[in-house]
Amino acid sequence: MTSGQECRQDSESEVSALEYKDNDNSKDEDFSQENQLGNDSCNGSSESNSESESDTDEADDKSNEELEEKAPLSYCVKSGVNIQQHCEHCRIQQGQQEQVTPRRLARGQFWLKLDAEGIYQCEITGLIFEVTKAAVIQYSLLSWSKYAAYVKEPWMVGGPIFDVTCTSPSVLTSIQFPHALCLKDCLSDMTFKVFHFKSNGAQFEQSVDHSATHVKWQVSTLSPVGPLVQGNGNTPVYYHGVVILYKVVNDHPSLSFRVYVASNDDSFIKDVSKAIKNSGKKFIKIEKPPCQKLLQGGKKYRLISDPEAEITPEEIEFANDSLLKVKSYIEVYMEQPMDLTLTLVELESNETVWKAKLRECDWIQHNQNDNEPKRRTNSIRRRKSSVSFSEDELGNKRLKENDTSDGAKPKLTDQQLMSLAKKMGKNWKIIGIQHLGLSFVEIEQIEAKKEEDVNMYKFHMLQIWRDSKQNDGTAQSLYDCLNDDASCEVLDILKGFLKQDFGS
Repeated sequence: MTSGQECRQDSESEVSALEYKDNDNSKDEDFSQENQLGNDSCNGSSESNSESESDTDEADDKSNEELEEKAPLSYCVKSGVNIQQHCEHCRIQQGQQEQVTPRRLARGQFWLKLDAEGIYQCEITGLIFEVTKAAVIQYSLLSWSKYAAYVKEPWMVGGPIFDVTCTSPSVLTSIQFPHALCLKDCLSDMTFKVFHFKSNGAQFEQSVDHSATHVKWQVSTLSPVGPLVQGNGNTPVYYHGVVILYKVVNDHPSLSFRVYVASNDDSFIKDVSKAIKNSGKKFIKIEKPPCQKLLQGGKKYRLISDPEAEITPEEIEFANDSLLKVKSYIEVYMEQPMDLTLTLVELESNETVWKAKLRECDWIQHNQNDNEPKRRTNSIRRRKSSVSFSEDELGNKRLKENDTSDGAKPKLTDQQLMSLAKKMGKNWKIIGIQHLGLSFVEIEQIEAKKEEDVNMYKFHMLQIWRDSKQNDGTAQSLYDCLNDDASCEVLDILKGFLKQDFGS
């Protein structure tokens, strides 16, 4: 099984030539116009309004979510599959699917070009696509709350819901949706269906098969689709769970947190992120591991704090709230800032299902200098994204705001560029054209050097970018250009350079 960043170089070159032949400096937003799929994918279909439906669903919060959606889904555990691989109950069968990394477009859209027949798994969403030949697939994560009126007992949400389109629908034969349930030894006892929303209403379609991680659906037509599971009073429903923590950021010395207890469902987690952004307060997210034990529907849980804090409510009954527009949360409040330990306990058995130590270092770096005037550069973009930041985003935001030297930071050295080049994947050409402003001709000229080590190609690309920026060829400038679309290793190295510059 190969990585999505290790796709065949020849195929990648062809894709680069195709995607950038009209405009060498095109951005993600340009692809959403160049690759409109609606006309091709839905001709003669009752689902012709599928894409516009998805756009409408996302348009209301475009201004608040545009920056969030440019980044990987780092505000959540990437997909239920990742948690299940470590679940003691789940028997994971490794499939033959190739791992692929999609391009991110505006409004949370993902764009994926598949070069040949095969089975491919999206590394970000966990979706698995089966195609009979080359295809272009575009998809986005939706909210279940929009379809709450159609999902009635005994049916329950089983995993995230997506809007999917394809240039040639007949080529896309099946989709496997990640689900958030732990089936333990009850694989054969559970009944899944696929919710399929069409222009004439909702339909519950049969699933082809299901596994410990996915629900397989034979594609009929394309529009919003997601997995449902049939509730059975005799069979407990267990979920792989996450505890999502946000801390209020203000000038008060007290500590105030929002704690969401949820199934590991990306649609649910996206709803929480949207609620935080629209709350009118500033928050930072505190990353902690997921639940160590399974969550069970209908069971009651208590959140305990050490030292003691005000917790409201102290007890909750866990239910899958994916269909609810307003998500339930627990508020934790302490008069004085200090380290604390939060523990989630299942009341009936007194078993600890989640425990995390919250240290001052988890949030203190984001509070310093909060009252300093903000720079006015790109002020509109900053205002849109100021409601809530991830830990890394806020840390780097502080680094930017404390840099008062007006471009006096040192340029990246050749040694630093080589460190970055070694961590870049085989999508370096796309990064060079899309983010660093190189032309396709320049990429070809780099490859014409016939270097024995491919890292030298990446190094030359970074050199061209740095030299073109003159005095602005800095770590901060490169980090801003990449927009979090580079690998985590590259971004981590850049953050290290930023800290060095800030300390100098």
